[in-house]
Amino acid sequence: MILTRTPLRISIGGGGTDLPSYYREFGGFVISAAIAKYIHISVHRSFVPGYLLKYSESEHAATREAIQHRLIREALMALEVEDHIEIVSLADVPAGTGLGSSGSFTVGLLHALYAYRGEAVTAERLAAEAAEIEMQRLRFPVGKQDQYAAAFGGFLCQEFNPDGGVTLAPLAISPASIAALRDSLMLFFVGKTRSSAVLLEDQRRKSEAGDREMIESLHFVKRLGLETKAVLESGRVDEFGAIMHEHWLRKRERSEGISSPSIDEAYERARRHGGATGGKLVGAGGGGFLLLQTRDREKLRQAMVATGMQEMPFDFDFAGSVVTLRDGAAPR
Repeated sequence: MILTRTPLRISIGGGGTDLPSYYREFGGFVISAAIAKYIHISVHRSFVPGYLLKYSESEHAATREAIQHRLIREALMALEVEDHIEIVSLADVPAGTGLGSSGSFTVGLLHALYAYRGEAVTAERLAAEAAEIEMQRLRFPVGKQDQYAAAFGGFLCQEFNPDGGVTLAPLAISPASIAALRDSLMLFFVGKTRSSAVLLEDQRRKSEAGDREMIESLHFVKRLGLETKAVLESGRVDEFGAIMHEHWLRKRERSEGISSPSIDEAYERARRHGGATGGKLVGAGGGGFLLLQTRDREKLRQAMVATGMQEMPFDFDFAGSVVTLRDGAAPR
């Protein structure tokens, strides 16, 4: 049996500029932070012919082509994995919560399949191949940050070049600043999951059409991402909340469906009564988790009780996708 553990992520800055509809023209920049919430994938040889798959549903497909789960199907086809195999996935957090679960799932699955075949694979290759499956083979309207955040872990600065290349560098943030940032951030589940496809497709369509408002908004987000880099690397962690607030205001103007009256009310309550200096919805918007920065965690926690939103404690992950169990491997 092979078991992999792959982290989810929060976008620290620049989110949305990792889509090809933007970076092919202007270049993108994102800072991601992997968190210690994971997707676990197990792969092992089965005595039963075909492909046994267990995720939120169950499948027993006779061929790769017959598999309904698109990510699993394309990963198995890309690596030409033979049948007599069982794949099981478990997640610490449901899909559709803005934490990059699709990218993490694909990276973790590829990692498990390579380990099953007895092959070593680099984090960069995992990320690139996961992005290729989602963006090229399946044509999902997604960007590249999730796959690289999942594969590498940690705080990662990602530059997306017009030619499609990706330049990576760890954020030069001190251990003391990491601890201060962790202690100042809180995540609250807004109570619903959503697909980011509609919002991201709207961004793609407007960007490719040269919509001035959308392009200027993404320019602004990229500038905030670079400003976030400077603030965190210089140890001015307390200023991150104000940057998130600017991002929140601009992102709500960018596309319909980014927020909702209940989310807006919770956000304002967090700022007025909970001492939050700023925050944002992680992911494309419309649901998932509200990320807030505060100088008083208990005050914010009490303020958010009235909203009914559930807090999710978290820490950062610095390992990226790893094989946690390797009990034999399939013959080549």
